[in-house]
Amino acid sequence: MIINDRESGFLIMRKLPTKEAEPLAKAAIEALKPISEELHTITADNGVEFSRHQLIVRELKLDVYFARPYHSWERGANENTNGLVRQYFVKGTDFKTITDEEIYMVQEKINNRPRKRLNFISPIEFII
Repeated sequence: MIINDRESGFLIMRKLPTKEAEPLAKAAIEALKPISEELHTITADNGVEFSRHQLIVRELKLDVYFARPYHSWERGANENTNGLVRQYFVKGTDFKTITDEEIYMVQEKINNRPRKRLNFISPIEFII
């Protein structure tokens, strides 16, 4: 699961046991609960893994929007973040072989990577 903040580029990643909706909703709630006061909306794609979005809405008290099918530019920050993650985990990677520690390491590297759009500070520096 990849969650990123559009403004700062801050990234939260979690390894999920399956692509099913229930584990994704629970992981999203767990990951976002500590910062839920700062959140207003989530924009998701139309995959079945988001079919339990009502759980996230109810628990975190925010709105969920869905991008139109085949309109990836409506989620540009997410597409950019996916590209950054793919620098570490190439397409076709078997995530069953990736540990939670490796995912956390990549998350930290990306969150500490300076961004041109942030005037060359990192997402972690931006949110602090």
